[in-house]
Amino acid sequence: MISIPTAEDMGKFGARVARLMRAGDVVCLTGELGAGKTTFTRGLGSELNVVGTVTSPTFVIARTHPRHDGVPFVHIDAYRLHSAAELDDLDIDWENVMAVVEWGSGMLDTVIEGWLEIVIERSQSDDDETRTATVHPVGPRANEMAEALRRNEAP
Repeated sequence: MISIPTAEDMGKFGARVARLMRAGDVVCLTGELGAGKTTFTRGLGSELNVVGTVTSPTFVIARTHPRHDGVPFVHIDAYRLHSAAELDDLDIDWENVMAVVEWGSGMLDTVIEGWLEIVIERSQSDDDETRTATVHPVGPRANEMAEALRRNEAP
């Protein structure tokens, strides 16, 4: 579990995860509305040097961001999707992108082989902005990423 005291720190956590990512890596973000999923993704996208601003793709469902160097970054908001089949219908070339899937819990199993799930929870106190992030790796590559985060090896 990782304690994240501010929105700025959530963006920094996203950047930290970005430094571990390579083509084919997928991060699944789980958390209630306002937990910080998009803030995390903005930090990740900034670190990946994407072209343009990272905004929530709630209405378009998926947005591909070219990068100044490297494979594209795909940001997916699966909130309005009802099944893994609908996620698969987006026709994402998972092996040749880096991706974040918000609200994707339970939808990735039949679409890709592995991912890093990050569950973000808000403090129970209205006066406390602190979030807690819990990392759940699925598959060998995600295990490597989770272990690097645990050892604080992200540059």
